[in-house]
Amino acid sequence: MWLKICGMTTAAAVEAALACGVDAIGCVFAASVRRVTPQAAVLLTQAARGRAQCVAVMRHPTQADVDEVVKVFRPDLLQSDAADFAVLRLPATLGRLPVLRSAAAVTEPLPPRLLFEGPRSGSGALSDWDAAAALARRAQLVLAGGLHADNVTAALAAVRPYGVDVSSGVELEPGVKDPQLIGRFVAAVRRAAAATTSEV
Repeated sequence: MWLKICGMTTAAAVEAALACGVDAIGCVFAASVRRVTPQAAVLLTQAARGRAQCVAVMRHPTQADVDEVVKVFRPDLLQSDAADFAVLRLPATLGRLPVLRSAAAVTEPLPPRLLFEGPRSGSGALSDWDAAAALARRAQLVLAGGLHADNVTAALAAVRPYGVDVSSGVELEPGVKDPQLIGRFVAAVRRAAAATTSEV
């Protein structure tokens, strides 16, 4: 189960995520209470390099915005709306994580890996699990949107995704991650993933 903690704003949150062995951490460069500068993101993710993938999270960025983030932050993956990738010039070595949202039209052909979330990023709104489950049968789907330690078990059972992504569900308040909530979420994901695997 691929696991990403998104919207990092403090070194303590990054360290907590790394201690739990997450696969990826995300820094937001779009309009958000979690927005950081590329320079701040470099400092936040120093400990993560070589231990987890660093994801640049954007939405409808300009080419200049992307160029700056790529040059300064040096992300492993770029996460942005699926339509954005059709107009951006990106390094061949940069991984892509296209975002599809609940109630939005599904782009065809479907990307081999995608992130599926609720109608608005970072809002804590649940995504459409039925729609997500249908997409998860066709692609490696990373489920996001309103997930937290108390509902992720049900989410994994309903959707059977490739991975999960959480942000507001491990926060004490918007933009402030809690190391204990990160630990609880990761533990819940691992238990649920192990139970799902044992059922196969």
